[in-house]
Amino acid sequence: MDIRNEFPSQFLKASDLGTNQPVVTIDRVEREKVGRGQDTKPVLFFQGKDKGLVLNKTNANKIIELTGSAVTEEWTGFRVILFATTTEFAGDTVECIRIKAAKQGVNGAKPKPMPIVEQHEDHDDDDGSIPF
Repeated sequence: MDIRNEFPSQFLKASDLGTNQPVVTIDRVEREKVGRGQDTKPVLFFQGKDKGLVLNKTNANKIIELTGSAVTEEWTGFRVILFATTTEFAGDTVECIRIKAAKQGVNGAKPKPMPIVEQHEDHDDDDGSIPF
């Protein structure tokens, strides 16, 4: 048993991914109350997934770099890869989720957001087995 999975969260966490690196399609960004202090933060949601990813500056900047836009409404339909790793925070090494590019462009062209399509379980690159 992975004890980290015994403390469910409404938001996506690194232990939800494990060693999987799912390709996901951005659906929307919403502001939600997060954490003990109930601060309002942007949360990134994905098509076909229930849990959203609380955006930090690192991941937000990566999506801006990949999409070429800081306007979150322009991120809809863009595909990214999620992966778990670690980072330093307040002097400790902690688990985190990071984002990298999913194949979208051809011949090194800058990736363009893909149109929203209905998600089906038979997609080779969408890991529907990741329960988030």
